[in-house]
Amino acid sequence: MYLGREILMFSPLLLYAGVRIGSLLRGTGTRIAWAAVFLLLGGGYPAAEALEHRAAGVPAQVLSTLGYAALPFLLYLVTAVLAVDLLTGLARLGGLLSREKLRRPGSRRVRLGLMLLVPAAVTAFGAWNFNRLEFREYRVVLPRKSAKTERLTIVFAADFHLQARTPRRIMERFADKVNALEPDLVLIGGDIVEGGNTPDEKLEHEAAQFRRLRSAYGVYGVLGNHDSFGGDRSSFFEKAGLRMLRDEYVRIDASIYLAGRLDGRRRTADGGGRKSIDDLLAPVPGDLPIILLDHRPTDLENLGRSRADLQLSGHTHNAQVFPLNFIARKEYEISWGYGVKGRSQVIVTTGVQGWGPPVRTAGASEIVVVRVTFQ
Repeated sequence: MYLGREILMFSPLLLYAGVRIGSLLRGTGTRIAWAAVFLLLGGGYPAAEALEHRAAGVPAQVLSTLGYAALPFLLYLVTAVLAVDLLTGLARLGGLLSREKLRRPGSRRVRLGLMLLVPAAVTAFGAWNFNRLEFREYRVVLPRKSAKTERLTIVFAADFHLQARTPRRIMERFADKVNALEPDLVLIGGDIVEGGNTPDEKLEHEAAQFRRLRSAYGVYGVLGNHDSFGGDRSSFFEKAGLRMLRDEYVRIDASIYLAGRLDGRRRTADGGGRKSIDDLLAPVPGDLPIILLDHRPTDLENLGRSRADLQLSGHTHNAQVFPLNFIARKEYEISWGYGVKGRSQVIVTTGVQGWGPPVRTAGASEIVVVRVTFQ
């Protein structure tokens, strides 16, 4: 999500939208009620952030969910108000609407309905879409070198952001869907667990779903920037049966070498930063192709000059909320989907869930299936 400077830039427009809707309402009591609702909506995001990290229990989960959802609703509220006002102004300039018609109660009700109901409908769709998990398939050709297999099916997933308010059915469905594919290899791209208020019983349930995953060569993962927010998660990853790669590589049968990078903000045990791509891959033999797991789709210049044949990443969520995905495209060279950098191919996933608002209007929550052919 891209929120800091955007919220500051957004504030004047938000104030305009609130005042504009208030001007269409009739009655002092109605306007006061709208002002109170508007202030609650405006304070929803900071309140949700506070509850997410400092409170536990069902009431806190419900309130934080509503608070986060207020953010995209307000974005679409501003968009709807500006669109209605623009269209109304054009209609007046074109002689299609007179001042008298605009003053009629029916005209006010139509404009109010559009300004309020359209944002509510779009946000509701995004909430439904957020928990709808679909497959996205890519077909990738890697150099055979000495690989003994002709094909490899890899399931890649990232950005679970598992927390107290994550519905249990999400991980249950995830495990069911992955196992139905009978993959050769399952890879997890970081941001697995979110926050420190998730009950132990809930974490046990989520770990059990990861343990259900079945693949010929196991389940490997890397850490994301959110995986340390609740403290050290090593015990969770161990219970979940995830082999976490921390600036290291493994050989997967006679097929590939799999390398996993530390997240860019993490420190190693001796206090240093993560290895460069070249340092990480330097000891990797050259007899098999190399797949690299890196939570963030950054450092692409160095990637394109490296020995990595394919990088799998997450982190961006494709910004979750339209039209913020256009900002993501400026922030990241490859913000979502498939791309090529130098000699390396890159796949970036939107993620299984997301951060903050439980709303997705930019793309869909997904499980990536990579069909590898060796040539």
